[in-house]
Amino acid sequence: MSTQKGPISQFIEHNYRHFNAAALVDAAKGYETHLLEGGKMLVSLGGAMSTAELGVSLAEMIRQDKVHIISCTGANLEEDVMNLVAHSHYKRIPNWRDLTPEQERELLDTHFNRVTDTCIPEEEAFRRLQKHLEDVWHAAEAKGERYLPHEFLYQVVNSGVLEQYYEIDPKNSWIVEAAKKNLPIICPGWEDSTTGNIFASNVIKGNLKASTVKSGIEYMIYLTEWYRANSDGKGVGFFQVAGGISGDFPICVVPMMYQDLEWTDVPFWSYFCQISDSTTSYGSYSGAVPNEKITWGKLDVDTPKFMIESDATIVAPLIFAYVLGQ
Repeated sequence: MSTQKGPISQFIEHNYRHFNAAALVDAAKGYETHLLEGGKMLVSLGGAMSTAELGVSLAEMIRQDKVHIISCTGANLEEDVMNLVAHSHYKRIPNWRDLTPEQERELLDTHFNRVTDTCIPEEEAFRRLQKHLEDVWHAAEAKGERYLPHEFLYQVVNSGVLEQYYEIDPKNSWIVEAAKKNLPIICPGWEDSTTGNIFASNVIKGNLKASTVKSGIEYMIYLTEWYRANSDGKGVGFFQVAGGISGDFPICVVPMMYQDLEWTDVPFWSYFCQISDSTTSYGSYSGAVPNEKITWGKLDVDTPKFMIESDATIVAPLIFAYVLGQ
């Protein structure tokens, strides 16, 4: 056992010996080895990980340069900031499984949007962010400038205009840490988010042009350039939290480069771990076993591969704690 590691890591190594628990340890050690050998790591965030407050551990991973690029859904991009500016207004519902349709409607009528056991307060969360995002969208358009969705969010966060609303320690916000470092972010399908909907409504009203926010295709180009610049040596690993577009979109950059661009010197992803409670099945992206990705030209035969079939809100913070030596 590593003596320099803290009590969480020691507990994991001593107690997590079999099945999904052992897979967690193997994945954590593989992540650590990948970094020690000079590799870089992409972390993809599906599900509602920002509302689950993954920022408490992910922000520290970003601070310590254990994460080099993030792919996330539009919801995860915005919901970390919403928690930052409206945390005290959130409502937790421990008995969420027992709610009737009428109780769900009551939450809607009182402007709460539920994510499992957590209700996001519409007015404090969405509207506080909306005004400041609209300001940077308009400012860019007035200058004939275009940016990716996360770049606009970075402008807002780094400007300091949200600090008046902060309701948690900003060191627990992964977006705040990412913005400080200008960490690369891929946000495929950003349109499928509250802020994406707000932007679309502004376009429909004639207030903004759709082209002011760059598109998903431009995200793929951005990722291609980043991967080309960072995949030498040990290469880039892929740590996937949950499934969906945040994982499927970035992992496809490798086969796109050598199949469609016909570049012959493209290395495979050099580490892969997925945490998912999806039913394992072929044909389901979230539930496909890692070996299936070999047939799609994403992973190689000898790529370290880990599949942890469990709840990411429990597993990801433990793996991050191990990698951080806590």
